[in-house]
Amino acid sequence: MRLPIIPPDQFTQEQRLLAADMKAEIARNYQGFANTRGDGALMGPWNPWLHEPKFGKPIWDLAKAMAFNTTVPAAVREVAILVTGTRFKAAYELYAHVSMAERRGLSDDKLATIVAGQRPTDLTRQEAVAYDFASALLSGGSLPELTYQAAVAQFGAHGAAELSYFIGFYCMVSVTLNTFDIPVPEL
Repeated sequence: MRLPIIPPDQFTQEQRLLAADMKAEIARNYQGFANTRGDGALMGPWNPWLHEPKFGKPIWDLAKAMAFNTTVPAAVREVAILVTGTRFKAAYELYAHVSMAERRGLSDDKLATIVAGQRPTDLTRQEAVAYDFASALLSGGSLPELTYQAAVAQFGAHGAAELSYFIGFYCMVSVTLNTFDIPVPEL
């Protein structure tokens, strides 16, 4: 890991405020995986964002905005997030979101297939659209019209845009994790 985890007793005032907001949200929405050390220090992408609160706070604000009032179902979002994390080979991302996907009802077989970089054969129609949408975007270039139209048919125009924003956001999260070589926590 390239950045030391910041112990809470070493936070600046700006970091303290950001960390408090992060911890409150994590307690509500990011359960089932290790994200905080025993001393209360934040792990995963939260630690790099605390190191650079000028950028970390706007990133965190975007994360919170995307977590609420979404139209794309949670399990479907997890499919897109896992396709993204797999593309970037972001270990912590996959660790965290496999856990979140399990909590949202995705089977171990589906998850294992996705993190192996393959498309499961038993995806629901919405999951399949999310998988194809993420795969196409992550391959580069413009999203194929048929893929876009399939997303609009399943989620509406707003939902298709939302799916795109989730994928873009998790590209940034994956790049952050990979830049600082954030590992899966030792359990």
